[in-house]
Amino acid sequence: MNLKSVTEGILFVVGDEGITLKELSEVLNVNEDEVKNILTELRKDYESPNRGLRISFLGNTFKLTTKSEHKEYYEKLVTDSKNFTLSNASLETLAIIAYNEPITRVRIDEIRGVSSGQIVRKLLARGFIKECGKDDSIGKPNLYKTTNEFLDYFGLATKNDLPKLDIKDKPTNNSEVELYKSNYKE
Repeated sequence: MNLKSVTEGILFVVGDEGITLKELSEVLNVNEDEVKNILTELRKDYESPNRGLRISFLGNTFKLTTKSEHKEYYEKLVTDSKNFTLSNASLETLAIIAYNEPITRVRIDEIRGVSSGQIVRKLLARGFIKECGKDDSIGKPNLYKTTNEFLDYFGLATKNDLPKLDIKDKPTNNSEVELYKSNYKE
């Protein structure tokens, strides 16, 4: 098994969350010195001018990041209105934020069932959402809410103009749900 390629895949999968040296060591089932050697080799591969990514050590974790010398192209991609269309995932994320704001990215991920970090960054860069404070939970994650640009894009005067959600059979906080009760009679 080529542990260098496995490590590259792991860095891609963990995305912007990153992974620690210890976690990589445990996943690869090798000691931390071996992981350091693998990461050093990968870093050298990414130093080539033919590559658009690099391995960065940020926030005590290793992650794949884009090269800063290509920044102008990434900004153009995100901010150029001709290149920006809202994907289904972006629309879904915007709806979750609009109906649940203020909300953390972790909560968005929980509702969607997948990581939304990249979509949140795109929506921030486009101006559809903004940071509006910090949550009181562990780590003090950012809270997000929609902006006036969001309202303008969708032709809404206020957030109250959003369609009303009709949620049926949703248990209230005061009611208990019997998990082991069967509806079937013997």
